[in-house]
Amino acid sequence: MADKDSVEKYLENNPQFAKEYYDKKVRVEVIAAAFAENLNIKDPSSYKDVSQIQEATIIFDLIKELQSEQAMEMSMHKVLQRICLLVNADRCSYFIVRARNGIPELATCLFDVTPTSKYESNLVNPLSEIVFPTDVGIVGQLATSKKGINVPDVKQNPKFSDFVDKQTGYTTKNMLAAPIVSGKDPLGVVMALNKVGGTEFTKVDEDLFNKYLNFASVVALQHYTKYMWNVESRRSQVLLWSASKVFEELTDIERQFHKALYTVRTYLQCERYSVGLLDMTKEKEFYDEWPIKLGDVEPYKGPKTPDGREVNFYKIIDYLLEAKEEIKVIPGPPADHWALVSGLPTYVAENAFICNMMNVAADDYFTFQKEAVDETGFVIKNVLSLPIVNKKEEVVGVATFFNRKDGKPFDEQDEQITEALTQFLGWSVLNCDTYDKLNKTEWKKEIAQEMVLYQTRASLTEVQEILNTKEKFDMEPEDCDQKEMYKLLRTNIPEAKDVDLLEFHFSDFPLSEFDLIKCGIRCFFELGVVEKFKVPAEILTRWMYTVRKGYRDITYHNWRHGFNVGQTMFCLLQTGRLRKYYSDLDAFAMVAAAFCHDIDHRGTNNLYQTKSASPLAKLHGSSILERHHLEYSKTLMGEENLNIFQNLQKRQFETVQHLHDVCIIATDLALYFKKRTMFQKIVDATEPMGDEKEAIAYVSNNPTRKEIIMAMMMTGCDLSAITKPWEVQSKVALMVAAEFWEQGDLERNVLQQEPIPMMDRNKSDELPKMQCGFIDFVCSFVYKEFSRFHKEITPMFDGLNNNRAHWKELADVYQAKLDAIANEKKKLEEAENKKDGEGGKSKTCTIF
Repeated sequence: MADKDSVEKYLENNPQFAKEYYDKKVRVEVIAAAFAENLNIKDPSSYKDVSQIQEATIIFDLIKELQSEQAMEMSMHKVLQRICLLVNADRCSYFIVRARNGIPELATCLFDVTPTSKYESNLVNPLSEIVFPTDVGIVGQLATSKKGINVPDVKQNPKFSDFVDKQTGYTTKNMLAAPIVSGKDPLGVVMALNKVGGTEFTKVDEDLFNKYLNFASVVALQHYTKYMWNVESRRSQVLLWSASKVFEELTDIERQFHKALYTVRTYLQCERYSVGLLDMTKEKEFYDEWPIKLGDVEPYKGPKTPDGREVNFYKIIDYLLEAKEEIKVIPGPPADHWALVSGLPTYVAENAFICNMMNVAADDYFTFQKEAVDETGFVIKNVLSLPIVNKKEEVVGVATFFNRKDGKPFDEQDEQITEALTQFLGWSVLNCDTYDKLNKTEWKKEIAQEMVLYQTRASLTEVQEILNTKEKFDMEPEDCDQKEMYKLLRTNIPEAKDVDLLEFHFSDFPLSEFDLIKCGIRCFFELGVVEKFKVPAEILTRWMYTVRKGYRDITYHNWRHGFNVGQTMFCLLQTGRLRKYYSDLDAFAMVAAAFCHDIDHRGTNNLYQTKSASPLAKLHGSSILERHHLEYSKTLMGEENLNIFQNLQKRQFETVQHLHDVCIIATDLALYFKKRTMFQKIVDATEPMGDEKEAIAYVSNNPTRKEIIMAMMMTGCDLSAITKPWEVQSKVALMVAAEFWEQGDLERNVLQQEPIPMMDRNKSDELPKMQCGFIDFVCSFVYKEFSRFHKEITPMFDGLNNNRAHWKELADVYQAKLDAIANEKKKLEEAENKKDGEGGKSKTCTIF
């Protein structure tokens, strides 16, 4: 056995052997101490203590590296250099794990790292990456199994693939490798290749490798956390801003996409992107198919979208984000436009796939330009193309993003961010479609309104029947002096006293419908509003004639009823002396609204509209018909040659429209019971007032009280037929009943429902009784309170009571008949029972 002196002498004479020995036997111990315990170097004279100092320096350098803000690849490079040195590997490499197009893959990030190699030479250019799927090779096995491996001889491992060796010309003999994971997700693989001075990596090397891998894991996790924070921040900003801009712009899809994409451009982190908008036409016009059917033109055989449309980009919006930002809009782009010439947008539109491509210049399937695409010098390197799909699963466009700003290929996170954006854009197409449908509906409404007005608007010939300017002045109305036309119009219409316009007992029966038009015009002249508010004579005549034509030819709610309500309003204001509470403008609006209150009535009530689910019921939630009449009256105001309020100031016109709202909606009897208590309180308050001025001030100085009285006046006008002389009321009541019975027939035959007694013609004999109930329950309060409010209105209440007496008399007669029939029936039953008793038969049992 050698003694101490001979051993020391041998080591001094053979320093290389001494170094290799201590590297092999001592360094693992030193490093273990560095990771497991604090260094305590008492005397650095021994080789072992010197190694500990060096190792501590290495660890300290790596910790400082972790604290730096430099790129992940640079920090990882230093870690790999140390690992390579410590395990005596020929070289180390780092592969990153990522996913593109939904497929996980491995790509070279740092390659052929040695203890002395330069970072720049080891960093892999994104365009020179070696990329392979995770089911290839030992590296792929590590990414999926997430377990480290020590392979003494790669040729003996069935998982080994020489794919990378063939790419680089290097020969791999043995390897030491391990994955870096975050939770369950692999981030990368660190690999040490070919043991220097040995045929394989030892267990000691493996332990050393795994311990130093902690530094690599910290570097990778730090980068991954920072990157994912950036991803989530970008994703949230993209969705937030695109949502904001999408709802700002609803007019058309192009402006919507442009605003959203331009706003989020900084969060997409690419150099350029373009949006191709697809033609949404599914079927050709018949005349475009003629040349194909005749054989003059070949049928289309090109690509089609999944829903069968020809792939036709009608517009491209190009966003250049590098240097000076620029936006280009290319309508009708040619097939050889740089954004389309590769065929990728067409492929995406045809298949509705997400397509993520790196190093496109080397791709054989698509024909990307290898040189600059335009005068800006822009060169395509990496591409991410996505379909924009709407809620109907139709591809409406293709968004293509070019060149990630950091030079790397687009990854799975980029796909998710851009897919979220394109999905949002696709769904937001619904907003544009809805807006477009609303516009089309509005345009259809305007066209229908124009058609209706064309048919209902009084023609010049009809206006001349009343104005007669052609015969009198040999001139058209627009050429006549307005004052002369007022005089002419007055002479052509009946005087109020000649037709009892100022009387509550007025009857329309002696007058024709044409005469009623003239009487309506006379009402406005009597109010003194025609000249005061500069209503053109021609416009007034045309408006009155058009209102008459707006009423349908139905049993009761026709023009005659509309006129009667207008005349009663006129009479309440003038004869009933309610005018003192209102201005001339108020009176003008109230009478006009009364004439229009049932315009275009359909002969059925609101309940029937609801039951039959009519378009009116769908359009208006409450007071269905009343709101329709109101809209119709406002439509007339919107026509310049029909607007009798055209010369009012803006504020006055707004007042007129509001009073139309109050008056016409108030005719809904469902609202009557809500307002009558409020009206009664006003009557109670004014009745004891001895001074008329006090009562006027109490009402006219309070707009709400004025509106409540106005609303009750409309109810009184609408029901006024019940107050007319009996010979008029009895006929009108039959017309009302006939219209109700017609609705009852519709309910029974169309809706398959039994009508209420009032609508049932089978119970027509009960009309007098029902009229008495209607008077007592609805009408009596109105006219009783108005007669208290103004004694001048008492004739209406008297007429009501007189008619009730007549109806009661008829009801009593009918009841007497019913009683007589019941008595006769009872006598017959008693006689039958008596006969049965004499025969000895049991009343409860029958023997067969």
